[in-house]
Amino acid sequence: MGPGARLAALLALLALGAGDPAAATAREDTFSALTSVARALAPERRLLGTLRRYLRGEEARLRDLTRFYDKVLSLHEDVTVPVVNPLLAFALIKRLQSDWRNVVHSLEAAENIRALKDGYEKVEKDLPAFEDLEGAARALMRLQDVYMLNVKGLAQGVFQRVTGSSITDLYSPRQLFSLTADDCFHVGKVAYDMGDYYHAIPWLEEAVSLFRTSYGQWKTEDEASLDDALDYLAFACFQAGNVSCALNLSREFLLYNPGNKRMARNVLKYERLLAESTRQEATEVVIQRPNVPHLQTRDTYEELCQTLGSQPTHYQIPSLYCSYETNSSPYLLLQPARKEVIHLRPFVVLYHDFVNDVEAQKIRELAEPWLQRSVVASGEKQLPVEYRISKSAWLKDTVDPMLVTLDHRIAALTGLDIQPPYAEYLQVVNYGIGGHYEPHFDHATLSAVEAGGATAFIYANFSVPVVKNAALFWWNLHRSGEGDGDTLHAGCPVLVGDKWVANKWIHEYGQEFRRPCSTNPED
Repeated sequence: MGPGARLAALLALLALGAGDPAAATAREDTFSALTSVARALAPERRLLGTLRRYLRGEEARLRDLTRFYDKVLSLHEDVTVPVVNPLLAFALIKRLQSDWRNVVHSLEAAENIRALKDGYEKVEKDLPAFEDLEGAARALMRLQDVYMLNVKGLAQGVFQRVTGSSITDLYSPRQLFSLTADDCFHVGKVAYDMGDYYHAIPWLEEAVSLFRTSYGQWKTEDEASLDDALDYLAFACFQAGNVSCALNLSREFLLYNPGNKRMARNVLKYERLLAESTRQEATEVVIQRPNVPHLQTRDTYEELCQTLGSQPTHYQIPSLYCSYETNSSPYLLLQPARKEVIHLRPFVVLYHDFVNDVEAQKIRELAEPWLQRSVVASGEKQLPVEYRISKSAWLKDTVDPMLVTLDHRIAALTGLDIQPPYAEYLQVVNYGIGGHYEPHFDHATLSAVEAGGATAFIYANFSVPVVKNAALFWWNLHRSGEGDGDTLHAGCPVLVGDKWVANKWIHEYGQEFRRPCSTNPED
């Protein structure tokens, strides 16, 4: 629905999608909502239980093997023991003919591993799909870009913005969690597979660095190795135009895997290319960040996500003020809203503590079973897109009496008719890993986040940080019915935290006597 179809937008934290809740909890798109990521902890706990039982079975098996080993070893420690003793002779022949065969061909190890595999298969349907791994990796790259994060710092569990020689700590976790070489390799490979060498190279470089420090120490859970990381990084460098780097990495690869003929051919190719270019002036290779065709305001958008833009303070502009608001409504006389005027053009207001903690939690609980991947209109279809990473749901006021109370509060505050068809149902949104919604025309906040997640107004050049339980209100349309271009806004990526938002869209239709038209195009 375009800007000409809606009159007002009220931003919060919540959502609900029509359909079967069973379908909404499918494993796809785990990365697109933090509540889905949290649910993934349950199957991993079940896997931990399965692995614990396997380890206990293996420990018992190994204890028994150790007992057999010690028993036989004790018979060999005294080389003077005569085998003329018929009992010893019999035992030796039996061990070699029977006991060793039983040890080597014991089914106990196979039974233990089969039980481990069975346990995995029971929860496999509840595990994230490969697309989730790709989505989570792209989320890290998005955070890397928008907040100018250092890859090496991220790998060490540190969230630092690096601009030239300046380093700024954006978030200090209570407990550091570092990524492994294999983790970094997977992020780099996702970028590599997309042909995005701008992101692939720093992540693969970090993977190579970490693999080097642990070379020879194989980890069961790792899928990649130093050879793999060098292979991908070398070709990524070549694709980016850095032939010298590709040659050095390929030569290092051959030190570990000298029989690889493909890499040997690559070395010859790179050497020939460098020899042919020796007469040309050497130029520094600069890899450009991939362009985003649909986002023409990327630089402004990202700058506003990093800062508050040009948002003035109240003492600089007296028209920006705080007050207790009743809107002449008896409903708000005993408990007026706490109003903060954020901006004048467009007119943006923040209502603090618009909902309380109990109401916010209730809305989340009502919406969570129905959450589905958020979509945007594309022609006649509704499609999930990379520039909107969240899950959402729609809540009718018949679901719970508390929603009726919330509607009365919104109506009293805005003075508008918010009953269908004059307004939409409450939409509840939960953002995912690096969840965001890039600039668009159209949003109260129920949860707080630790870093990121601001609402940025692109053309108006200001942003509003996430405020728990607050409601952000603005008019999408002028009184003339024309769309207000200054309301182009975006939900910045959530750096750290679990962001829930509830949206209430109120239509222009049906509000003619509540917000009369005006001939002034600026009203």
